[in-house]
Amino acid sequence: MTAITTRIEPTTERLEPSLVWVIASKEIHDATRSKWFWLWTVAFAGLAAFMASVALPGSQVTGYGSFGRTAASLVALAQIIVPLMGLTLGAYSIAGQRETGALRFLLSHPVSRSEAFCGTYLGLAISLAATVFGGFGIAGIITVAQGGGANAASFVRIAVLSWLLSISMLGFGMLVSTFTRRSSAALGTAVFLWLGFVFIGDLGVMGTSVATQVPTWGLLVSAVLNPVEAFRLASLSAFSGSLDVLGPAGSFAVDTFGDSLGLLLFVNVVVWAIVPALVAWARFAHGGDV
Repeated sequence: MTAITTRIEPTTERLEPSLVWVIASKEIHDATRSKWFWLWTVAFAGLAAFMASVALPGSQVTGYGSFGRTAASLVALAQIIVPLMGLTLGAYSIAGQRETGALRFLLSHPVSRSEAFCGTYLGLAISLAATVFGGFGIAGIITVAQGGGANAASFVRIAVLSWLLSISMLGFGMLVSTFTRRSSAALGTAVFLWLGFVFIGDLGVMGTSVATQVPTWGLLVSAVLNPVEAFRLASLSAFSGSLDVLGPAGSFAVDTFGDSLGLLLFVNVVVWAIVPALVAWARFAHGGDV
């Protein structure tokens, strides 16, 4: 009995980079064969290209445009599509493997739970990077081709923020996946979370502020505590340099933090990209049976 115990504990805590990369490579390969992954990729790239086209100078849809208009359109697109991509991929990851028995088969080999989780997470994060940066790359090419590429650094920063948002949602999705044994339940919960982050959270803050007269700093805090809103704030700061467009809360943020506001908002998004994944890893690494 003692020999079995000493055998299991190191396996649970071990983290071998080569094994992590093998599992990550498998996840990337599976993603490239998934119709859902390609559906998200084509949809995001197509919508990004369309919005870049109609928001630029000479467009017959808008009649005028600028980088700011293009960036705002892409931020609005990423705010809706990217969270759904990350949540659904993450929610299906562990629950789907558990449902098919693939997870039990994987852990029957000399692979620790940490290695299985980190490999899955890394593979999906790389797959999401390909989707997000591919979409922004197409939009960037169109922007430059039509004379709207004067703020390339800000454009790249928004693309990076969008990827950070995607892996934040990936972490939330994988956390949901650790609690469910069926992929359908995990996906349903992920969609509910998406509605909460993207729609209900924003409308709830607006309704609460009107009903209870929340102070300006309270509105700002409620915004940064929502990863999607945190992404929007950081992105608006990236290409406009100010949050005055957000009204009193934005003006309060600019007056309070000044030139350091952009860095603080970026750090906030990075924190949201890390914390959910860590919680999901802790839950999976020390969870029950598979």
